[in-house]
Parts: sequence; structure tokens; C-alpha cells
Amino acid sequence: MKRMMTAFAVAALPVAPALAGPAEVLTTYANIAEASYSDSLTSAQALRAAIDTLISDPSDVTLAAAKAAWIEARVPYQQTEVFRFGNPIVDDWEGKVNAWPLDEGLIDYVDAAYGGATDENEFAALNVIANPMFTLSGVDIDATDITPELIGETLHEADEVESNVASGYHAIEFLLWGQDLNGTNHGAGNRPFTDYATGDDCTNGNCDRRGAYLSAAADLLVSDLEYMAAQWGAEGEARAAVTADPKAGITAILTGMGSLSYGEQAGERMKLGVMLNDPEEEHDCFSDNTHNSHFYDGLGIRNVFVGEYVSGSGNTVSGESLQDLLAATDPAVAAELTSAIDATMSELGQIKSAAEAGFSYDQMLERGNAAGEELILSAVDALVAQTRSIERAVAVLDVDGVGIEGSDSLDDPDAVFE
Repeated sequence: MKRMMTAFAVAALPVAPALAGPAEVLTTYANIAEASYSDSLTSAQALRAAIDTLISDPSDVTLAAAKAAWIEARVPYQQTEVFRFGNPIVDDWEGKVNAWPLDEGLIDYVDAAYGGATDENEFAALNVIANPMFTLSGVDIDATDITPELIGETLHEADEVESNVASGYHAIEFLLWGQDLNGTNHGAGNRPFTDYATGDDCTNGNCDRRGAYLSAAADLLVSDLEYMAAQWGAEGEARAAVTADPKAGITAILTGMGSLSYGEQAGERMKLGVMLNDPEEEHDCFSDNTHNSHFYDGLGIRNVFVGEYVSGSGNTVSGESLQDLLAATDPAVAAELTSAIDATMSELGQIKSAAEAGFSYDQMLERGNAAGEELILSAVDALVAQTRSIERAVAVLDVDGVGIEGSDSLDDPDAVFE
């Protein structure tokens, strides 16, 4: 298959770099965080409204609209992932809204091939929707009323098992699409709208409880995003923490860029899936939206580097940037990192274009699919090269404490199969 090109250029270095100081750079960084989390909140509110309509009037049309709202909601949120790793307030919170992969049998019915409880997770097939009463870690739980509190405080990471993901985007994704049973063939999950129907039209049982779970999960997502958007506002703790010490703030930016580029995206989200040829390693595995998640993760890195974020409504937040600061310090390294980010976005754009043309990410992961492997691994290589340029920027800017997370898939591939 011929590789598809997507035009995407990182903002060019200014001819005469602005003499940006760390304080100005960090203000721009915080402003971008506030804007992107605020857009994530707005799109989650639209998703909740679409879910309300689906539950009150289930049909193919309302289910499709809810799915479209979910995909749209992922666009701003994925651009916020660059604020993880270097900002503890974000990193400690992020698992509530974007944890994956999940043992979906905790939430709802699954295919017989999914199996049941395992040594690693006793509750992998609990099916809360079908079971209003159950015992969890020796405690009797009354789940008659499915509420945001039940999901967030009792079910999420139940028994301290990370794969017991009960809240956030991916729990909602599963409840909208259902399991993707296509393996590495083309096609996403295919949950019928009648899973939310009433009376005799209900399929797979417990439609009222399924609707209650989906509604409560949407409410919880909105409230979690309200919290994080406020953390980056004028009086927010995340803004205060990153701007209080300029050198520590620049460290946070570079840690987020480097860790997302390397261990998280290049490693855990991309290289690992190719090594295992496993569609379960897709980030958005139920909806087959992974190509967009990868692309907008990369765009988030670009945003904080060039100091510019464009919202879905077309509004732009911009200001002094890390690119400006680096250009004023070492123009050659600034040009190198600019070029590396440009190359990464081109590679991620090719994956996005191929998927949108019908070559889904599932198919790219199939063992022996040379075209798919080339697309994914070329992007992995670009992300790794981008990380090396980030490391050179760290040295040039003389900041301490930048810790870039790794991944066995990149650093010790044999360990993946142990």
C-alpha cells in the first residue's frame, strides 16, 4: 500500500526570535491548558446531552449522534495529555477520565469468548449492570442505584486492579459501541440501539440499568473535567504550581513532552501493539478511533512547544513559547526540535489519512501486514527521534529533574514476552 501524505507544518521559527523569558512561556503554557481543558469540558457536556437524548429516545439516529459526540469530545481532550507526567495534579487525576485498557466485563455483558474472572482480576466479568447486589473485597455492595459516586468511588479500580476501569471516556466508549469482535479485520463495535430500549424491545437485558450507568458515567466525566479546567484558571492550583518556580515549570513542560513522546505514545500505545499484533492494545479499541487519538496526542505536544492552541470553534490561544525560549538560547537545537515535531506530525497524519480512507488501525496491527507495520513504526521512529531532540533541548536550557518515562517495548523488548 502506498503511504499517504498529510500536509501538516509546525510553525516556522521566527526570523528574529522573541526574547521570551520562562515566566512568559509558562503563562502561555497555562493558558493553553486552561483553554484545552475548557474545550474538553464543553465537548463532554455536548456528549452528555447526546447521551440523554439516546436514553430518552433510543434509535439508530440517536446512537449515531452520541457516538459522533464522543469522537468529537476526544479531539480537545487528547491535546491535553501533554500536561501529564510533569504536573502531579494532572497525573494523579488522569486515570479517572482516560484509563485504558479496561476489563469491560466489569461493566456490562461481553462475548462468551471473553471469559470470566482471572487470577489477576476477580471482577473482570462482574457485570454491574446485570447485578445490583454483589460483594467487593469482602464488602456487600448495593448497586441498585447507579450513580456517579458508585462508579467513581466504589467501582473504578475496584480491588486496586488498574484494569477495573469503570469511569471516563473508555467506559462510555464501550457502552456506546460495545466490544469490537472483529479482531484485526476492519470494523468497530456494533452495539444495537435496542440495548437502551424499553419493554419488549430491550436487547441483552437490563436496558434501564445500562442507560443509568451511561448517564452517570457522562455526569462523572463532566464533573471531573469541571475540576481540571478550574485547576488551570486564574486561581487554579495547577496554574499556580507550574508558574511559581520558572525553572521547575520549564522542567514540567519538557517532562510532559518527552514522556508522552517516548514511553507513553511511541512505546505503550504504538510499538507494543505492533509487537503483540493485538487490537486490544488500541487506545480507542471499541470505536476504532485510535488513529485520531495518536494524531491529537502529537498535536498537543506541538501546541505547548510552539505556544499555540486552536480550539474547535476556531479561537486561538497563543503567546511566548518554549520554541521562542529555545531559539533565543540555541537556534540550531530549536530548529532541530521544530523539524522533529514537524516530521512526527507528518507520520501521525499518514496514519490518520490511511484510517480515514478505510485502512483501519486494527488492520495495521495484523501480523504480516507490512503496510500497516510501516505506517505505525515510522511514526514510532519519528517520536523517538523527537524525544532525542527534546533531550538536547533539556541540556541546552540547563534544567534539572526532567524524567522521561520509558517502555519495555522500546527499552527491553524481550521483557514484553516474559
